[in-house]
Parts: sequence; C-alpha cells; structure tokens
Amino acid sequence: MFLRGSMGALALPALESIGLPKGQGVAGVRVADSASKRLVCVGNSFGFHASHFFPQKAGLIHSLPKALAPGQRHLKQMTVFSHLDHGVKGGHYAVHSFLSGVKQSQASSMPNGNLTLDQRAAEAIGSQTRFPSLVIGSENGLHGGCQMSWTRTGVRVPPIEGPRDLFRKLFISDGTKNQKNLLDQFHLRQSILDSNLKGARDLGKRLNGRDRDKLDEYFTSIRDVETKIQQRSKWHSVPKPNPSIEEPKNRNLVEDIPLLYQLIGLALENDSTRIASFEMAGAQFNTGLLGLGNGYHAYSHHGKKQENIDALLSLETYQMECFAKFLDQLKASKSPNGTSLLDDTTVLFGSGMGNGNAHTNYDLPILMAGRGYQTGAHYAMPVPKNKRVPLSNLYLSILNQLGVDDDSFAHSTGTLTL
Repeated sequence: MFLRGSMGALALPALESIGLPKGQGVAGVRVADSASKRLVCVGNSFGFHASHFFPQKAGLIHSLPKALAPGQRHLKQMTVFSHLDHGVKGGHYAVHSFLSGVKQSQASSMPNGNLTLDQRAAEAIGSQTRFPSLVIGSENGLHGGCQMSWTRTGVRVPPIEGPRDLFRKLFISDGTKNQKNLLDQFHLRQSILDSNLKGARDLGKRLNGRDRDKLDEYFTSIRDVETKIQQRSKWHSVPKPNPSIEEPKNRNLVEDIPLLYQLIGLALENDSTRIASFEMAGAQFNTGLLGLGNGYHAYSHHGKKQENIDALLSLETYQMECFAKFLDQLKASKSPNGTSLLDDTTVLFGSGMGNGNAHTNYDLPILMAGRGYQTGAHYAMPVPKNKRVPLSNLYLSILNQLGVDDDSFAHSTGTLTL
C-alpha cells in the first residue's frame, strides 16, 4: 500500500541496495584521480560496413580503411578493435545495448540492470560538474528514438535533441524569478522524499526479510532522485559560462552533427560536464543533403549491391569527417592540467549494430581515441566462441581508467588491457 502512495512513480528495480558515502561520488571511485578525466561515447544505429571499418591485419595501422580515412591525421591517437560484442541478438531492437551490454528486456536479471557505461561514469564522477552527463540524440529515430543511455533502475535517459537545445542548456541561465521557483521546488521535493523515507522506515519494522530487501530496492530509487535534487540545487545559483559561439538553430541531423560535436567539446572544455554520449540516429539522416536518393536504413540493407555499398560508404565517411573534426577540436583545446583535452578524454566511437544488412549484433565496429588509446594499432580479438572477449571487458577497463574501482561491468570476465 505504501509503494502505491505518493512516490509510487518510482519503479522498483531488481537491484541490490547501494549506498552513497560522505562527500561526492559513489563508493569505489577515486575522486581525486578523476578530476581531469573525461569520457565521450558516440554511436550510430546502423553500424558500419565491415570492409570500410576494420583494417585487414592486426598490429600497427599504416593506412586506415575507407570509412575511417578522414581520421588519418589522428591515426596515432586511435585504436581499432575487432571481434568485440555483447553476445546479444535482436537486430535494431538490440542496438540499445551498445553501452550497457544488456538488452532492456533482460535488465531485471542483472545486478545493475542495463546501466550504461556513460551513466556508471556519471554516477561516479558526475557530481563534480553542473551536468553529471550530457545525452544527445533524436527522439524520432527507428524503434523509439535515442536509447543509448540507461540508468541502473532501467530508465532511459531522454536526449537533448538539437544544437539550439544543447546550447541553451549549457549557456542560458533561468531568470531570477525562475531560479526562486526552482529552489522552492527543490525544497518541496526534498520534503516529500523525507516524509516518504520516514514512512518507509516505519513500515520496514513490520516486514519480513524478503520484503525488507524489496524495500531496500525502493530506497535505492529514492536515493537516485535525492541525488539529482541535491545536484541541481547545488548549481542553480552558479552562473553558467559565457558562450564563445552564437546560438545555433536546429536544422537536421546531417547539418547538426558538426555543431553538436562542437558544443560537446565546449562543455568538456569549460567543465560543464565530463561525461557525454551522442547517438546519431540513422533514420534521421537527410541523405539528400549528401547527394543520395534513398534513406540510410535502405542503404544499410544493401543486399551486396555495389551502388548501395558505395552510398553507404558516403554516409559512413561523412560521419568520420565530423568525428575527425571533433578530435581536432579536443586536440586544440587545453584541459585544466595544461595538456590537450584529447589527452585527457577517452573517446569511444562505434555502434550496437555489427552488420546492418544481416541485422546482426556481433563483431561491433569499435574505435577508441584519446586518453589510454593512442596506439595507432588494430587489436583483433580471438574469434572462437569459447575464447571470445566480451566488449564489456573494454568498458570495465575504461571505467577503471576513469578512477572507478568496479571489478565487473555487465558480462565482463575481466579488464581488457593493451
């Protein structure tokens, strides 16, 4: 009866109860070590044609494949991985597992649900910045829009949809009246939480062990809300930084990609956030702007027809051109410790779709750049089923490098070190 009360909108997750220590961050994070570290995750929904993305041989890369060629100037700051995936199936319906390793429909069977890489990092170090993370994408993509980021309670993180919206979030402050209203809302929400927590604790005294476990899960949900309230309250009176560019307009995904990358770079540079994710929904590509006649989805189902594969290459090359310019921006920007922002930022680029033509989710295209992955090499993982390395191993390594002392992530079997 209590759970159906005023806070009933907080769904009970199938999770172990977790606690927050005193101070910032979550248990298991070395906050001091993460002060200058950043993470950016970029994905598209249709994958890449394998021959366009993967180098033919393992080891040092001397020449990048066609789709990655625009990044040639950053070759020494890149690492390409092949034969990594999460072992999931479902085609387009499994793409959302790209950063979590877990399909949303199977989240209840996992200790941390389908918590994604970016959101785990945001849990750990997000309290140090105004925005724990930025999630950018479209709500109008194939199969429900941007679904790349998920919390440990199984909730999809809604995306910021365009450059104008992202600009305003980063640089435009609410008026004095709105700020007062926001502060009143923070206090009201906190009072409601306090009231419900007291009632929950009183109820807990009359429950058996199993029900108390379920109530602990409810406390976890409330604690998540409480943390968000505290985060927003902390920053509501702190002025936002002055923008170095004029407010852009929302146009279409093809034209917006460079602007979104630029704004992500500015957010990292002025320390508005240290965690960002960006999903490019292929269904939103206006391919006509790139001189093509059919849609991205149609080209991804190329049927091995060369004209379709050539069109697909045009779409993939454009994405890499934009990505390479983003790396240019990070390399030219300075981090708080005086090094280039690229040297302090771990950048993941890839997709939850391995083969768009066959709708398969294995052998995912994975490229790493920046901090920790400046090798200029192609790492080909073992192919036999009993020796395959989970992509989650790479994600666990990324978290550890950020200062998060987790010993597992999703289906990881260990870390993946170079």
